[in-house]
Formats: sequence, structure tokens, C-alpha cells
Amino acid sequence: MPVLVITGTGTEVGKTVTTAAVAAAALAAGRSVAVLKAAQTGVRPDERGDADEVARLAGPVTTAELARFPEPLAPGTAARRAGMAPVHPREVAERAAKLATEHDLVLVEGAGGLLVRFDAAGGTLADAAALLGAPVLVVAQAGLGTLNSTELTARELRRRDVELAGVVIGSWPDAPDLASRCNVADLPEVAEAPLLGALPAGAGALPPARFRDAAPGWLAPRLDGTWDAEAFRIRAAP
Repeated sequence: MPVLVITGTGTEVGKTVTTAAVAAAALAAGRSVAVLKAAQTGVRPDERGDADEVARLAGPVTTAELARFPEPLAPGTAARRAGMAPVHPREVAERAAKLATEHDLVLVEGAGGLLVRFDAAGGTLADAAALLGAPVLVVAQAGLGTLNSTELTARELRRRDVELAGVVIGSWPDAPDLASRCNVADLPEVAEAPLLGALPAGAGALPPARFRDAAPGWLAPRLDGTWDAEAFRIRAAP
């Protein structure tokens, strides 16, 4: 799995922190890691972006960012409003493929959900994943509403014949409600893919050293972790 594309079911679902956890677990396993942010929006040139946050939390990773747009909008819209050239899926695929020749693992982080548009032609992260032939990891919310958005994302990946590696819950609450507890069993069913981890709420606020030590325990072995999906499901069962 030299390239792994990471998307969310929407915004603010824990995608960047999950990317950092996957990077930290891979580093702990002795792998070299690069993180590519396909398009960064809502950040000024002098501010830290998502790739920088992954490096802060995870440790020594190579970071790359194809484009940065100042307004917090979909990349295609943000590029148009800023009068800047948009990012195209082929550019994402080409940069990721080049990084893969130099690293054991390349993590490509999208912006928002799978079908957020990069350009006027309607290019998306899903197109980049298809060009790469790379699996996609979906970061989902824990609570009410997540089953619909997760299933829609999974169906679109299957329609495009793009591999869905699995689902990670981006923020597992300290006191999960009934919907969250039921969703642990339901998410892999609607996605038709395994649950590959659950990050505790507030993980991104941990000191980097603690984050790196803990990250493998939040992720399944396929992501270089030690997290046990079945044990988690049993603990969460209502």
C-alpha cells in the first residue's frame, strides 16, 4: 500500500488528525512517510496548513502541498474566487506517484468529502485515487447521521471501482450516546468495508510525544496499529 488516499464523509470529521495517526503508526513501524495535501483552503500563506499539523503531531514526515487558497471553500470555488489556477486530479496523482518512489508510504489528504470539486471540470479526489489505483480510507463521524454519509461515500467508490480500504471513526466521544454505540457495528455493514480504527475525542490536542506513543493503539494492524475492532465493538455494544 505505497499510496493511501484519505477522505472524510464531510468537513470537521477528524481527517487531518487521522492522517497524523496513520503517519505516526507507520513511522513507529519503521516506514518512511510523505503527506500530500491536495489543496489547502482557508489558510493564509504565512499560516500552518494541514500537512504541517500532521508533521507536528506525527513526527518526521515529508510534507507537500499542491496549492493554497485563502478562503475556506471547496478548492475549485476557492481557486476561482482567488483568481488562481485550480488543482487537477492528474496533478495530485503525479505528485503522489513521485513521492511514492522515494517513500514507503504516501498519504494523500483531501479537502472535505470525496466529491468536493477541485476544478471547473468537476475533478475530485475520487478521480485522483482512480488514476493512482490507490485505496481510500474514509474518516467518519461517530454519531447520528454518519451511516448515510458513509454509505454514500462507499457506494461512490464502488461505482468507480476504487478500493475502499476501510473506515476510521475520527473522534470517538468519552461518553458515547446510543447512536454512536450502535454505529460501531453498523458502519462496517453499510460501508461493506472493515472498521480500521477509532481516535479518541481530543486526540489532536495531545502533546506530540503522547500522540505518537498512543497512535498505534487507535488503528488496526492494516494501518500498522494494534487496535482490535472486535474488542472495541464488544465494549461499545449497547
